[in-house]
Amino acid sequence: MTAATAPSDSLWRQYLVLTKPRVTQLAVFCAVIGMFLAVPGLPDMQKVVAATIGIWLLAAAAFAVNCLIEQQIDARMARTSGRATAQGSIASHQVLLISGLLGGAGMFVLYQWVNALTMWLTFATFVGYAVIYTMLLKPRTPQNIVIGGLSGAMPPALGWAAVADSVPAEAWLLVLIIFIWTPPHFWALALYRNKDYEKSGLPMLPVTHGANFTRLHILLYSFALLGTTLLPFAVRMSGWLYLIAAVALGLRFVWLSWRLYKNYSDELARYLFKFSILYLALLFASLLIDHWLINA
Repeated sequence: MTAATAPSDSLWRQYLVLTKPRVTQLAVFCAVIGMFLAVPGLPDMQKVVAATIGIWLLAAAAFAVNCLIEQQIDARMARTSGRATAQGSIASHQVLLISGLLGGAGMFVLYQWVNALTMWLTFATFVGYAVIYTMLLKPRTPQNIVIGGLSGAMPPALGWAAVADSVPAEAWLLVLIIFIWTPPHFWALALYRNKDYEKSGLPMLPVTHGANFTRLHILLYSFALLGTTLLPFAVRMSGWLYLIAAVALGLRFVWLSWRLYKNYSDELARYLFKFSILYLALLFASLLIDHWLINA
């Protein structure tokens, strides 16, 4: 039994786990980066705070719905069997209630203190993740994470819309980076959790096409990611500091993917998965620092 599901844990803690706080934090971080990149100087901080809260609430609601829909799948996987929905310690109607409250509050905050565009884009992202990806794509195709990755890639566009009330090409370029990053990030996890996914019945790429095929695609996507991350510099959205960071981080990603392809181990797959999270955080942080230096 994991610490997150120990009997002594509070009901609040069990609900918190259902919102996948670590994943939510990364999504909100990318949204905040989009907010700060949307204007030359500092954005309206009241709007930043309101947008952050609203996006966070809707993201948490989407993850809770995801746990509810996948409760039987989660119960068959060691990584997720400790979730309250998988164990039945929180009833379905309770999850729906908390998700509705979180989502409703998030939409209210975005509409009232940010703008309608951000509210509707965030709601569309909620539907894309909780319904289209979780219910339709994930159980039916090994390309689930590729097609459904668009909803997970949306946070920078949401943040940009919150500050600028528009979503220009620069915002979609950030979305594209996360879209290309998502498959190798998730497939690295699927590789070292392959037996879990076999038991779950989900058609993840390592299950349907094998580990070698998956490792090759991780490598190919890592090259595509390296090329994609150079685009902000190519279109003069960023400067040399970002370019140096993008090349250094990208080459590291490619090198790890190459090692994984040539000489697989669960430890290396786990390391690549963890590095991919750090990679995205550092890449977007460097983009923000570069933006401030250019507009100082």
